[in-house]
Amino acid sequence: MGEVEYTKIREEILRELPVRKARSNKGTYGKVLCIAGSVNMAGAAYLCGYGAYRAGVGLVRVLTPEENRVIIQELLPEAVLTTFDREYLDKEKIKEEFQRASVVAVGPGIGREAWVSELMEFLLMEYHGPLVIDADGLNYVAEHMDVFQRHEGEVIITPHVGEFSRLTEHPISKILENVPYWASRFGKKYHCICVLKDAPTAVGNADGRCFVNTTGNHGMSTGGSGDVLTGVIAGLWAQKIGALEAALLGVWLHGKSGDIAAQTEGTYGLMARHLLNCLPQAMGLRKEI
Repeated sequence: MGEVEYTKIREEILRELPVRKARSNKGTYGKVLCIAGSVNMAGAAYLCGYGAYRAGVGLVRVLTPEENRVIIQELLPEAVLTTFDREYLDKEKIKEEFQRASVVAVGPGIGREAWVSELMEFLLMEYHGPLVIDADGLNYVAEHMDVFQRHEGEVIITPHVGEFSRLTEHPISKILENVPYWASRFGKKYHCICVLKDAPTAVGNADGRCFVNTTGNHGMSTGGSGDVLTGVIAGLWAQKIGALEAALLGVWLHGKSGDIAAQTEGTYGLMARHLLNCLPQAMGLRKEI
């Protein structure tokens, strides 16, 4: 396992933020479909969808089990909601949702019930647009790498080290020895962008290049933080910037939001919702570069 050359992700990445137009509408800034949440895990869908909105996307649609309908409508009324029966997936209806989306984000809080495998296989085989995979979506991929490799379309994956260990079948201790190496290796081998979350996070590109983040703090080691990142990356990507730019910008902004939040909340009590609250301030730093 050799050393990997990498570029640090610095404040200059803010230049990739899409420029807002005076004459525009919600369609101008893209549409994100968040496939997220399960019974007792509605919060993950909320954080992912809210993260996409905070990143500037024009419209968020949440695809989630029927049990989450009331919760999501109350927490995130700005989102369009499509629910389904966990016992029967209406694939034609779901395919219509794919076709409406600029980007699909899948995985936060979906769990490991039977419907998840059915939905993930259908998604990977039938959807060919920009795709962000996180959390339980990655747990499916770890057990079905053959299906993942048959997918046609650009993919960004956002594993933490434990999920990456399951994806690669390498022990966590080995991965932690050289996170940039593993992110770069996976991205190149599977022709995707690998956002390997650690302290610091490393981003491996499909061409083998690697980037290491310079923002973030240990207060962000809290439930829901990764769901926010997934939404932020998807929301940026939907605004017609490149996949790599969306990943790098999303990672930097996510960490910077955590740094801003830590100034008032401290690191012990920092929560995922604080990242969402501070994201506009982090994005506002673009004016200063």
